[in-house]
Amino acid sequence: MDLLDIMLKRRSVRKYTDEEIPKEKLNRILQAGLLAPTSRNLKPCNFLVIENKETLKEISKSKAFGASFVKDANKAIAVIANGEISDTWIEDSSIALAFMHLMAAEQDIGSCWIQIHLRKSKLGKSSEDLVRDILGIDDYFRIVGILALGIEDGHMEAYSLDDIDKEKVHYLR
Repeated sequence: MDLLDIMLKRRSVRKYTDEEIPKEKLNRILQAGLLAPTSRNLKPCNFLVIENKETLKEISKSKAFGASFVKDANKAIAVIANGEISDTWIEDSSIALAFMHLMAAEQDIGSCWIQIHLRKSKLGKSSEDLVRDILGIDDYFRIVGILALGIEDGHMEAYSLDDIDKEKVHYLR
C-alpha cells in the first residue's frame, strides 16, 4: 500500500471492539511518532501510552464534548511536549500525532485524534490542565492532543480522490 492509499484509508474512528491491539502494531505506531520531524531536531515530544481503563475514562471527561469515546478505546497515546525545550511544541506534537494516525491506518488500527490544547471541560476548566493532572505530569509539559486507539467496530469506507476539493488549490504566478 502506498502513502496515498493510506491517506485515503485513514478515518477518525470512534467505535472500538474489546479486542486487544497487538504489541507489534502498537510499537509501529509509536515508531512513527518517534520518527516525526521536529523543528531544529530538538525532539521535545514524549509519548505516554495509556492502558488503564480508569485513566481512559477520566480522560473521556476532560472536554465538554469530543472525547467521550476514549473510555471505549483499547489504549491512547498522549503526546506531551516540553515547552521549555522548544517554542514549536504545537507543530512538533501535531506532526507526531499525524504520523501515528497514518501508521495506525496502515496497521488496520482504528484511531482518532482528541484535541486537548485550547479546549475546556463542561465546568470550564482547561482540558490541558485536567489531562496534566490525570496523568501526573509537570506543568512544563504541554499537550496538543491524544490519539485514541482500538480495533475498529464496523468498517468505514476509505475516501476516494473524488472526495477531495480541488478548488482549495491555487497556483500563484
